[in-house]
Amino acid sequence: MDRLDNTVRPYAWGSSTAIPHLLGVEPTGEPQAEMWMGAHPGAPSRTTRGTLVEVIEADPERELGARAVARFGPRLPFLLKILAAGAPLSLQVHPDLKQAQEGYADEERRGIPVYAPHRNYKDANHKPELVCALTEFDGLCGFRAPGETADLLAGLGVDSLKPYVDLLHAHPEDAALREVLTAILSADPEEMAHTVAEATAACTRLGGAYTPYADIAHHYPGDPGVIAAMLLNHVRLQPGEALFLGAGIPHAYLSGLAVEIMANSDNVLRCGLTPKHVDVPELLRIVRFEASDPGVLRPEASPDDEEVYETPIDEFRLSRYVLPAGGTIHDLTRETPQILLCTAGAVRAGEHELGPGRSVFVPAGEKAEISGAGTVFRATVIA
Repeated sequence: MDRLDNTVRPYAWGSSTAIPHLLGVEPTGEPQAEMWMGAHPGAPSRTTRGTLVEVIEADPERELGARAVARFGPRLPFLLKILAAGAPLSLQVHPDLKQAQEGYADEERRGIPVYAPHRNYKDANHKPELVCALTEFDGLCGFRAPGETADLLAGLGVDSLKPYVDLLHAHPEDAALREVLTAILSADPEEMAHTVAEATAACTRLGGAYTPYADIAHHYPGDPGVIAAMLLNHVRLQPGEALFLGAGIPHAYLSGLAVEIMANSDNVLRCGLTPKHVDVPELLRIVRFEASDPGVLRPEASPDDEEVYETPIDEFRLSRYVLPAGGTIHDLTRETPQILLCTAGAVRAGEHELGPGRSVFVPAGEKAEISGAGTVFRATVIA
């Protein structure tokens, strides 16, 4: 079992206080957006044996287990994060596995450098993800029903939004959503900036259901993503609640602290709320144009006190244990790799004392138990 030393990524949207407060350290004054736990080459966790990438490469079957290597190859299939949103993240979608493989192969064939700002596919993998709130957590997830969106837009009283309202009423669901998103992202930038300004003023004046969009516009004035965001469901998670985000589902995280787990990929197609590249034709190929309920998840309790967040994919499995004072979970041994993350209280994992924000890597087959009083998230795979 290895104690992990993890990298904090200083993205501009990050909170300057949430992760330091969790870790019990002084803020630096800079944004601290994500703490990565895993073997992603961009910021691998460090151990006394080397980086987790180096540890796994030295003996994949010992660290990951034969079944995980056979199923997913000689790398850790998931990336675990603590995410602290102090400002809205970009509005985005992720491809399915086939789309990622095709997109990656096409960009490789065209010789686009992997880190080129206009490249869409950094790898050939999909990126399903699960976000679980540690504090109250706001986000946008999936398209709202077109009729409801039409009413929301009409309520702003902005003349330049009336064509979108008409489109949402005039077409079947998938066609209406596609046409409106296409129109928003293809509009003349100056005209759209004026529309966003008028919509922002109306959202600020009206409040209520419009408040999240006024806040988004405050951070991204003039961005067409402000209007695109109004096509989506707004959801507020309470601590312990989660969202699963599959391929093609547009989403954005707005504020709060959460645990996030995803397949080990960096493939993102952006819709707005960002200065980064937006590839409209490719985005429209990936987005699933269907209205959906956000589908808030709550953990399912099992007889051994493990609370599991059920998802339809195998690259990761997230669960948690809430230990009362003096509690012990005697056997967490699995034939797959694990990361154990403490988010509250003080617990002992093997020989390691863990406080909030501290984590360990448990190789496949290694005996593991936890004790103490606190909350521990368990990340592993299904193989």
